[in-house]
Amino acid sequence: MHAVVIAGGGPTGLMLAGELALAGVDVAIVERRASQDLNGSRAGGLHSRTIEVLDQRGIADRFLSQGTVIQAAHFSRIPLDISDFPSRHPYALGLWQDRIEETLACWVGELGVPVYRGREVTGFARDDGGVDVELSDGRLRAEFLVGCDGGRSLIRKAAGIEFPGWDPTTSSLVAEAEMGEEPEWGSRRDDKGIHELRKLEDSGRVRVLVREQQAGQTGEPTLDDLSQAITAVWGSDYGLRGATWIFRFTDVTRQAACYRDRRVLLAGDAAHVHSAIGGQGLNTGVQDAVNLGWKLAQVVSGTSPESLLDTYHAERHPVAARVLRNTMAQTALTRSGERIDALRDTMAELLGMDEPRKRIAAMITGLDIHYDLGEGHPLLGRRMPDLDLVTAGGPLRVFTLLHQARPVLLNLGQPGGFDITPWADRVQSVDAHHVGTWELPVLGAVTAPAAVLIRPDGYVAWAGDRTYLGLPGALTTWFGPPAAVTRPLT
Repeated sequence: MHAVVIAGGGPTGLMLAGELALAGVDVAIVERRASQDLNGSRAGGLHSRTIEVLDQRGIADRFLSQGTVIQAAHFSRIPLDISDFPSRHPYALGLWQDRIEETLACWVGELGVPVYRGREVTGFARDDGGVDVELSDGRLRAEFLVGCDGGRSLIRKAAGIEFPGWDPTTSSLVAEAEMGEEPEWGSRRDDKGIHELRKLEDSGRVRVLVREQQAGQTGEPTLDDLSQAITAVWGSDYGLRGATWIFRFTDVTRQAACYRDRRVLLAGDAAHVHSAIGGQGLNTGVQDAVNLGWKLAQVVSGTSPESLLDTYHAERHPVAARVLRNTMAQTALTRSGERIDALRDTMAELLGMDEPRKRIAAMITGLDIHYDLGEGHPLLGRRMPDLDLVTAGGPLRVFTLLHQARPVLLNLGQPGGFDITPWADRVQSVDAHHVGTWELPVLGAVTAPAAVLIRPDGYVAWAGDRTYLGLPGALTTWFGPPAAVTRPLT
């Protein structure tokens, strides 16, 4: 019996397991692969907000030490400078998915999360008390089951959750290959899209990205498929001899109609699939996990009612819907032809201007995410800036306060000015001082509040002046009802 079983040990499943483990939840992962080895890497790269999320947990340096800093985001390969963004991480990090997974798996292992490897979830049955999870070699019992099992998610299908969207218009192969002849290095663009042959200096092999002539291909790609696709673009397969690995991906674009059906939830590609352009899929999945983790932990512990889980869909579904739309737009711009070329040139000109650049780059990087938490301070529902604070115990960063995934009431006014004793077992209260402006991407400078309530995922649940107006309600909504406090007799 586990409180939570996660189907799938990719980046989303691993991040969710780490979040739940930090909250003391008994969580386990079921992963069909016998090891974390991907045998190749179809995705790579972390955007600014994802790096911030990892920084909030104190593990960002593990990734930064392995990757390559890229001072830009891209919209259909149009570079967008983000070096002036108000973040400690105004850049993307080039790092292949296999390294991302290995690093997350190491962190999750340190937190003591069991991983059932070489097994698959084959079905499940729900009742009022939990979920019986059928495995390829047995059964597990859980209070909740989370499907992080990819775009073909068995969990989503078995739960009967619809997956509406758009069929693919492109099919691409990405591979690490061996060639007997020196190819024509670099990129080509035609009516199908962009194709690339890049030399891998450390191995002598070739990194191939090529659009297939037929859209919507399915099934496992073969060496013959790769040869045909390369020949159709370059007129030769350059003596293709073999491939270490080959992946096929399309621009199929779909999103789960709901992210939760009673005790079954979806995250990552199980909840949304789209073109890989812009590198947003992995990042969106990791951020799904960070939004869901603390909420699920509070429901499991009895701190919050099950209705808190409804906010997971309400907040994350619009975020992914926006990703789906922008990746469809980017895919359209990858094609060739005079009309598309003219549109791409126009977009490049617009994105060379400050305001459009900042707006689109903030969307791609995830720095502009705004959960609708109602009217209030401009910070409400947005990411909390990683301010440098001065406390009685010395200097401190905001993100350091979030390392254990606990909520924080940050009081920037009179020390002891906010009494949250009824929530003291759940919410840290920190008195601090900060000098300087508060700045958000796109919005710019905002007026500093006297106090701010920060959720474990780093988003602002309440910001206010020196009164309690709205604070007890926010504490109750997000972190459960107040505990009874016994006061000494006088």
